[in-house]
Amino acid sequence: MRKTIEILILLLVVMACSDKSNKYPIKQANWESKEIKIDSIEKYFHGKTYLPVYSHIYHHHEHRTFDLTTTVSIRNVSVSDSVFLLKANYYNTIGENIRQYLKNPIYLKPLETLEIIIEEQDTEGGSGANFIFDWAMNNDKNPPLFEAVMISTSGQQGLSYTTRGVQVFE
Repeated sequence: MRKTIEILILLLVVMACSDKSNKYPIKQANWESKEIKIDSIEKYFHGKTYLPVYSHIYHHHEHRTFDLTTTVSIRNVSVSDSVFLLKANYYNTIGENIRQYLKNPIYLKPLETLEIIIEEQDTEGGSGANFIFDWAMNNDKNPPLFEAVMISTSGQQGLSYTTRGVQVFE
């Protein structure tokens, strides 16, 4: 009888914690639905941004690493204009292009944010991984913001830090 009561209490707790009417559900962007055909890209202001990320960092010595989950945040900071993302390429420590995230240009609405997640087990990028983003917009007033958050926890140890993209002029 006691076991039955414990199971019922456990079920009630689980049901109370699983609120189906979540006001802010987590959504992953469907990048294919954001694809856009741009007829004349020359009429737009163009930019290129370099974003350093780390799939792992070293600790104790060069042969011991701490793997990290990376969240890349692509933010349109304009309140009125869209940003067009033309390329999102991921490079490893020695500069090899290991992943291309876009087949076609996509757009970000004003104040929209898109994310790229590099899972903790994905250490292909290495300690010197980075992204190069090519983008375009109507003017140069509010360029997009590119940031990365790296995080990991192990036992009672956790670490996190951020990096910010820098515009490349070449």
